Amino acid sequence: MKSIKHVGLMLIASFLVNLSFAQKMAKTVEVGGAPMYASKNIIENAVNSKDHTTLVAAVKAAGLVETLEGAGPFTVFAPTNAAFEMLPKGTVETLLKPENKAKLQGILTYHVVSGKWDAKAIADQIKMGNGTAELKTVAGGKLWAMMKGNKLVLKDENGGMATVTIKNVYQSNGVIHVIDHVLLPK
Repeated sequence: MKSIKHVGLMLIASFLVNLSFAQKMAKTVEVGGAPMYASKNIIENAVNSKDHTTLVAAVKAAGLVETLEGAGPFTVFAPTNAAFEMLPKGTVETLLKPENKAKLQGILTYHVVSGKWDAKAIADQIKMGNGTAELKTVAGGKLWAMMKGNKLVLKDENGGMATVTIKNVYQSNGVIHVIDHVLLPK
């Protein structure tokens, strides 16, 4: 009788372990041709995305690697390379210069919100705010989140808009939402 109970407990334990593994695998999202693993931090995942090489270079130039490798949690609205290419010609190159480090830090931290805000949590805030949620960025500025159809859209302090193209890319220290435009503080 003990061996039947033991086998039963082992089967239940095995099922739960496999269920947990399956749930973790279901949350693995591909970004820029690479899987983003929930067990890795924001930087460990971002460096593998072919769509975020400009963002990674900017984070390095701004000296923010250690911060984004930290415990967080952080919510990062991550502009793609194509989003950076929409900026006026020469903007990225100018921002990457050492003398512009503080300005670059300000722009990058404007894309970061403290806490782990997945799309559902943001949508709940939008609903509570009657269609708009105000998010305070790590830079101290504000972003406004709203829904446009079934898409999550962000508005910056200058009226610029960015659409979340890939949501809920879970990280060990937060969550990333890929966006199609660079957001700019005042």
